[in-house]
Amino acid sequence: MSDQPSIEIKTARLRYAGGEAFVAESESGHAIVTSFAHELSAPSPMELLLIALGGCTGADVVGILEKKRQRVTGYEIEVRAERRAEHPRIYIQIEVVHRVRGHSIDPNAVAHAVELSETKYCSVSAMLGASAHIAMSYEITNED
Repeated sequence: MSDQPSIEIKTARLRYAGGEAFVAESESGHAIVTSFAHELSAPSPMELLLIALGGCTGADVVGILEKKRQRVTGYEIEVRAERRAEHPRIYIQIEVVHRVRGHSIDPNAVAHAVELSETKYCSVSAMLGASAHIAMSYEITNED
C-alpha cells in the first residue's frame, strides 16, 4: 500500500465560440458559456470562480444543517470580492455571507456548518484561500 495520497484527474473542455466566448463542457457533460465580452450574457471566468465558491460552500452548509436537523426554509449566499488593479487581476479579498431562513434555527449549528465548510470541506475555498483572504459570515432569519 502506498503512502501517497490518492489523486483524481478531472478534465474540462472548452471550444472557442467567437469573440471572447467559449463553450465549456465539464467531465460530467454539463455545458456553460463563458466570455470576457460585456455584450454577451455569459459570466466571465472570474465570475465563475465566485459562483463556484458560493456553490461549494453552500452545498456543504446546507448538507450539514440537514444532518443537524435544522428546519431551513430559505438559503442565500452572497459572494463579494476585491480584485487587484494590476495584472494578473486576482482576487485578494473575498467575503461570503450565508443568509439562512427557517424555523428555530440554532445559531451554533449555522456557525459550525460555516466553519466546517471554510476549514475542512470546501475545496474551492481552500484553493482560492491560497491567494485571497476569505471571510465567511452568516445571518439568520427565524420564521417563528
